[in-house]
Amino acid sequence: MTGGKPLVWMHGEVKTPPFSHAARVEAGFLLRRLQNGETIDMPASRRMPTIGSNCHELRIDDGDVTWRIFYHIDSDAIVILEVFQKKTRVAPKQAIEVAKKRLRAYQRLIRED
Repeated sequence: MTGGKPLVWMHGEVKTPPFSHAARVEAGFLLRRLQNGETIDMPASRRMPTIGSNCHELRIDDGDVTWRIFYHIDSDAIVILEVFQKKTRVAPKQAIEVAKKRLRAYQRLIRED
């Protein structure tokens, strides 16, 4: 990586399998754009204020499967909060609560440094 923000993985990974190779490449491309400071809008990404400020959801279509990556844009990093397979129109409450918990944990770690 040259000059971009690092990815901080609080949970999850983007591997083949379970992601197809094409979905993994798409996720990597979108994450790299975020690392380079680009703003990504719909349909690839949308804001998730229910998780916290500067939180978003990447949308990765993978054939008959849809992947979601909850992330937080911090001043010096892109923080991956959750990676999951989405099966309904709304984000699962459990995934949102887990992402909130991981965001709080990340913020505590940053304050300790």
